[in-house]
Amino acid sequence: MTMTEPAPNAGPANAPAVIQLVETGRTFPGPPPVEALKPSNLRIDPGEYVSIIGPSGSGKSTLLHLLGLLDRPTTGKYLLDGIDTGQLGDNERAGLRGSRIGFVFQSFHLLHHRSVRENVELAQIYNRMPRKDRRARAEAALERVGLAHRIDFTPRTLSGGERQRVAVARALVSEPSLLLADEPTGNLDTEMSAEIMEVFDALHLDGMTLAVITHDLDVSARAQRQVRIVDGQLHENAVPRTRATDALVVPDGQEPA
Repeated sequence: MTMTEPAPNAGPANAPAVIQLVETGRTFPGPPPVEALKPSNLRIDPGEYVSIIGPSGSGKSTLLHLLGLLDRPTTGKYLLDGIDTGQLGDNERAGLRGSRIGFVFQSFHLLHHRSVRENVELAQIYNRMPRKDRRARAEAALERVGLAHRIDFTPRTLSGGERQRVAVARALVSEPSLLLADEPTGNLDTEMSAEIMEVFDALHLDGMTLAVITHDLDVSARAQRQVRIVDGQLHENAVPRTRATDALVVPDGQEPA
């Protein structure tokens, strides 16, 4: 896969990539062995917004597990914020995952008997955040996703889009360097999906690094860069966007892909 130039809103030139895959692959033992992710290269710099799109069975889940430090590659390297994760033990990987990666999933995974604020606060317990700081950080994260007025509500009283915004706030509360989303609009209707993607657009413009794994073309099109995964192989979209809200940048004489 071809590397692309750093994005216009990427971090300093000397900053390490948030994600760097170097001939990274994953094969599951057989018989016969299954090469779920062929050796691939991918670089995502600070502040970039990248979508990874592919059909069912293409290798998206395998890639998600590798990027989220939930699994290890069988070939190549995965560097997160310049740290070679293959050199880390399980406890070190868990610590890195908790401090550097915020996860957003298709299912919201909220505790319905807890308030919105408490759901976000709970995410900080595992990172050993002092109790006195949890409330303020949770409220700041909820403010960031436009839910400051819902902090004392329970998830049962919220719409699907609001529940997913709570999940996004929970992912942001530890101030990760990467927001990793897996089919974040999969349980939402068209209107609520657009609401969540607007939150992602705002986070991107605020400098957050996002990697969104999806099968939805509309969701993928909101990203600054698009990467396709087909039969376990990554392919960079040849037509980048300068920002999620900008028009496609197409060289003279060429048609959009």
